[in-house]
Amino acid sequence: MSIRNPGSTISSAVAWVIYAFLVLPTLIVIPMSFGQGSELMFPPRQWGLSLYREMLDPTKGWLAASWNSLQIALGATTLAILLGVPASYALARRKPLIGLTRFLALSPIFIPTIVLALGLYLYFLWLGINGTKMGLILAHAVLVGPFVLLTVGAALNQLDQNVEVASSVLGAGTLRIFLQVVLPGLRTAIVSSAFFAFLLSFDEVVVAWFIGKGSNPTLPVKMYSSIQWEISPVLAAISSILVVLTTAICIAVAFIQPNVAEPK
Repeated sequence: MSIRNPGSTISSAVAWVIYAFLVLPTLIVIPMSFGQGSELMFPPRQWGLSLYREMLDPTKGWLAASWNSLQIALGATTLAILLGVPASYALARRKPLIGLTRFLALSPIFIPTIVLALGLYLYFLWLGINGTKMGLILAHAVLVGPFVLLTVGAALNQLDQNVEVASSVLGAGTLRIFLQVVLPGLRTAIVSSAFFAFLLSFDEVVVAWFIGKGSNPTLPVKMYSSIQWEISPVLAAISSILVVLTTAICIAVAFIQPNVAEPK
């Protein structure tokens, strides 16, 4: 007969209470999105899909902003994966100056977002790509790249380096070892980091506000602009879809992410 630790039970209960306190206000927006009328109200007096129909109206600009955010998030995620995975491998296997190099690679996490956005704005203005879609993709890749480095780097620490050494002894070059030995073992970590990078890029508002073009905003920027001038009820429908999308991606990552074992 096992005896449960009271301290562990209390800690779990407190964690669930805090989690509910943080999540439940977010879930309130879902029933509000099915309300009718020109005001946000909980619970709604009348139920319907008028807010979703308004969101799908091409003349309102929400679909264009969503498509713009989707393109930028996919581009930034692809670029972050293409650069971040080889960089993680190099940082994990090449020891000289690894501390300084890792710090520089992860520095966008430590810098306040507003400072990073201002620096990118001035730099991209000098390059002549400020206000372009390519500029936004590059800026978002800088922002989400460190999260790819951390996720893939953690997975690299779990790989058995003896397999790479054996491949090298058998005559495989560095590129072949990376492509045929290392990458297959990082598959789940790469997919997980890609999901998180996509979410971070899709939800980013500060960098998109500085770098983006006002006439073609991303969805978070359009939502923020709408809140500045008026609180449109259609925001409840958009927020509900984002909550469902984020939850679905997090659940998918939880299922595909491997169990982290203690390194041997």
